[in-house]
Amino acid sequence: MTRGNPCQLPGMLPNYDPNDNEAGMKILEDLTENVEQIQQRVLEEIITRNARTDYLKGFLDGQFDKQVFKKTVPVVNYEDIKPYIERIANGDSSNIISAEPIIELLTSSGTSGGQPKMMPSTAEDLHRKTFFYNLLVPVMNKYVDGLDEGKAMYLLFVKPETKTPSGLMARPVLTSYYKSNNFQNRPFNRFNVYTSPDETILCSDSKQSMYCQLLCGLVQRQEVLRVGAVFASAFLRAIKFLEDNWKELCSNIRTGHVSDWITDPGCRKVVSLVLNEPKPELADLIEHDCSSKSWEGIIKKLWPRTKYIEVIVTGSMAQYVSTLEYYSGGLPLVSTMYASSECYFGINFKPLSKPWDVSYTLIPNMAYFEFLPVKEKNEDGAQYVQCNGVCKESCMEKETEKEDVETVELVDVKLGQYYELVVTTFTGLYRYRVGDILMVTGFHNKAPQFRFVHRRNVVLSIDTDKTSEEDLLKAVTKAKVIVESLGILLIEYTSYADTSSIPGHYVLFWELTSKGNNHLPVLDPKIMEQCCSTVEESLDSVYRRCRRKDNSIGPLEIRVVQHGTFDALMDFCVSQGSSVNQYKTPRCIKSGEAINILDSRVVARFFSQKAPFWEPV
Repeated sequence: MTRGNPCQLPGMLPNYDPNDNEAGMKILEDLTENVEQIQQRVLEEIITRNARTDYLKGFLDGQFDKQVFKKTVPVVNYEDIKPYIERIANGDSSNIISAEPIIELLTSSGTSGGQPKMMPSTAEDLHRKTFFYNLLVPVMNKYVDGLDEGKAMYLLFVKPETKTPSGLMARPVLTSYYKSNNFQNRPFNRFNVYTSPDETILCSDSKQSMYCQLLCGLVQRQEVLRVGAVFASAFLRAIKFLEDNWKELCSNIRTGHVSDWITDPGCRKVVSLVLNEPKPELADLIEHDCSSKSWEGIIKKLWPRTKYIEVIVTGSMAQYVSTLEYYSGGLPLVSTMYASSECYFGINFKPLSKPWDVSYTLIPNMAYFEFLPVKEKNEDGAQYVQCNGVCKESCMEKETEKEDVETVELVDVKLGQYYELVVTTFTGLYRYRVGDILMVTGFHNKAPQFRFVHRRNVVLSIDTDKTSEEDLLKAVTKAKVIVESLGILLIEYTSYADTSSIPGHYVLFWELTSKGNNHLPVLDPKIMEQCCSTVEESLDSVYRRCRRKDNSIGPLEIRVVQHGTFDALMDFCVSQGSSVNQYKTPRCIKSGEAINILDSRVVARFFSQKAPFWEPV
């Protein structure tokens, strides 16, 4: 495909040299200027390819028309397509949903029936991801100079895959990509040189992988221009790992010998090459920084040439912003992309924007995008989708509703409106509800930009209250200011609806630490009770009405847990099938086993001492 006309066929991705910034920006401008035409071509190609699959054939009856597609093919949830995915996993032909061979199944961080959801993937989809990743480079180069003059310390991890009865591998999307030829045999890109050798990224032992990647990053500290991980939580886990292991890392650097417990042969070989020889002066410098009483600004101290930290800090990751800022030394926090196991969606065209201002521009040749309009909460606390003008009680919550829905196309979304994302992909998902709630914040050329708000159905509820992930984050953010002013950091939190007593009440599990060390601080009960009240005052009108007028919700409780509790929670979730690389702390816990893990580590409990203010709206 020629550089001057990059959008001829959406299924044939524009081919360009990722070292050529001008070509990359030209592609992005063309894609965002021709959104409507590209979206129509994408849908036409998907329908043309797949109209004879078992799934679509039953709806289209041999027709290839867009209007027929939108009229007859239903908007679906995972439970609707799960039987087809399971048939493929058990050995049925790919063409029940996809004309292109499905080469693997991508396990999602979301679950169905306690098991990870599985999304189909094709060989072409790997090329689409590579194209997407390459587009991130010219955007960053537009805002940050000199990224080709050093390296990136990106901490990337894989999870061992499992084999389905069909022989197809089931693995997380990032594990799939890192193990692909697209990643391992990638052409040289002077803007994307990593400190971590591929062998350390591909090591299935997450502890050895983390140790070796940090060791390589420290040895090459003067070459590092940016640091990061996929999610903010993963990067902070790396900082915690560094806090616990810096002495041993310094010993390895001082002696030029990697620790004997690193037994992965690939890791030992490449890390030994990076170490090369004893570096006692470098070890002394790192030891000096790490032995400081306070780790405030430690990133900038250890990697002095670093220009920014690249991690996702939107959605539930937003709660890590203050902790990242504490460690960062003033470095910008950059969220570059919006993606999931189902599809890669959008790019942040203003990567240096503040975390709360981050918006993603959906790239129109990634998939065919539709949107279900979402209304804000009413007085009854229901968040609902407007279905053909009829307001259901809660289509976001009651997924059993099968009403036909009127979706909005990408070019027709309205500024300031909330929508649930629906995708039709090249890999066999048709009008699939991703479960993400987005708000339109603006436009880049003709392409809408969206702020990620929250995941559908991630809520707390005792009575008629419906508290979303975003509502909880806002309330906790206000409350943690109180303890932060006393030199205490909120490291992690989650919640659950405790209905073991009447009335039930919200429980927040908080892991706290003193700034500069890992010790549990001495807690003033009055301060913690104030935190409980602040959370309640910050929740919505329906919650406050239930608490104050209806007495249908009891006082909110904060349970402070011992250090390392959320590591234990992560270990449990990983043992149940979650990916280490994609793991995000769930903001609402429903698993009895997970709640027991948290409860067994509680060191203090505090309750709100007064009902929050409420008056009729």
